[in-house]
Amino acid sequence: MLKKHSQLMVTLCLVMDCAMTAAAFSVAYDLRFAAVLVPLLKGLPDGREYVTVLPVALVICMVCYHLCRLYVPRRAGTLAGEWLDIVKATLLAAMALAATTFFFRRYEYSRTVLLFWLLFNVLFLGLARSAIRLCLREMRQKGWNLRHAIIVSAGKLGQNIAETLQNNPWTGIHLVGFLDDRPERIGRVIRGVPVIGRADELLSLVKTGQIDQVYFALSLDQVSTMEPLIKSLSQECVDVKLVPDFFGLVTLRARVAVFDGLPVFTLQESPYYGWQRVLKRSIDVVLSLIVLIVISPLLAVIAIIVRSTSPGPVFYRQERVGIDGHVFRIFKFRTMLSDAESETGATFARRDDPRATPIGRFLRRTSLDEIPQFFNVLKGEMSIVGPRPERPVFIEDFKNSLPRYMLRHHVKAGITGWAQVNGWRGDTSLRKRLQYDLYYIENWSLGFDFRIMLLTFLRGFVHKNAF
Repeated sequence: MLKKHSQLMVTLCLVMDCAMTAAAFSVAYDLRFAAVLVPLLKGLPDGREYVTVLPVALVICMVCYHLCRLYVPRRAGTLAGEWLDIVKATLLAAMALAATTFFFRRYEYSRTVLLFWLLFNVLFLGLARSAIRLCLREMRQKGWNLRHAIIVSAGKLGQNIAETLQNNPWTGIHLVGFLDDRPERIGRVIRGVPVIGRADELLSLVKTGQIDQVYFALSLDQVSTMEPLIKSLSQECVDVKLVPDFFGLVTLRARVAVFDGLPVFTLQESPYYGWQRVLKRSIDVVLSLIVLIVISPLLAVIAIIVRSTSPGPVFYRQERVGIDGHVFRIFKFRTMLSDAESETGATFARRDDPRATPIGRFLRRTSLDEIPQFFNVLKGEMSIVGPRPERPVFIEDFKNSLPRYMLRHHVKAGITGWAQVNGWRGDTSLRKRLQYDLYYIENWSLGFDFRIMLLTFLRGFVHKNAF
């Protein structure tokens, strides 16, 4: 049966949140008016005005905390996720409080107090929730406050669920066993969990009151056959969790979202959206402008040398494939004879390439030939960090021989990337390069971008595979 401790925990969290919020207000008030960290321009205020408004502020805060789901069960949630929700709830509460004080025209409340409260409220609530988690973890590891679960299907997905729960004992979820319709599995112990019966025995087990959670680890074709059993559990006090086996279809940054009450499973998408896209673009533009301004004398010197040492244009423009498969023309300093591919057609550059000019070999070894690509970044065709763009003629071969290759084009191509700073450039394994590119996309963040930029700078532009 469902444990009554859940409501007790919600009450405990509510009381503690009230205490921490009030304490944060007290500290914020003392820092502003007792410690006088900021000069008092209007004199010391009447403290009774703040005491009077505190109950209203607490009610507003509790509503905001509820809206930001601070009181939903977090048995399987992460501490980082809870801190993030606390930040969101505090920001919402701060905006609501600022709007509310607008109606108290007879008194002007200090915005500095509100700012101090915002900071300390996040700290106090976060530390309090961390302490609760620590206590619960100790209790659950000793066998208290447990939830008893059954997994329907002992297949690969069901075993993965079992392993995940076993690797996270702090959740307090105890596995009673598997249910599986394959006779050869019944009675066996799989990954330390016994197979205790068939799927059609689930309802009778739940009715004993000893089961709190049921995990359905079903393949897509099993969902329809299990539908009557899943519906029958709606009459029982048990948590039902469906884990569909669509992960073989997942290709890039899978996630689940709710659209107007409708669950939507995303199997692949670009990581760039919302403010993250705006920030990445802003960083690209600002840094590109700085780089081009700072090294403009070097650009001029290279241009003069290229132009004077071999006939032909200073810059070489070549078709490459960027985000969403759009073709653009990349800028590079010309490093080869102007008619280098007139006889051979499109080919990869190779070590000691006879088509390269003397200055061109130096530019390639030092990666200086890539500097003009900052103009591509300014135009929005590339980013500073991302998978290196490839030529359309080569991509036609790669996408047939390398599964998932086209997923690279869910982000902008880059001047440098995770594969490049790890040495996968030039005449190296395309599979390894793809592996690193997809890792970058799966784990993309602005912090990851800055890390790659730093590694590019520290490890230098000269590499044995650059030619």
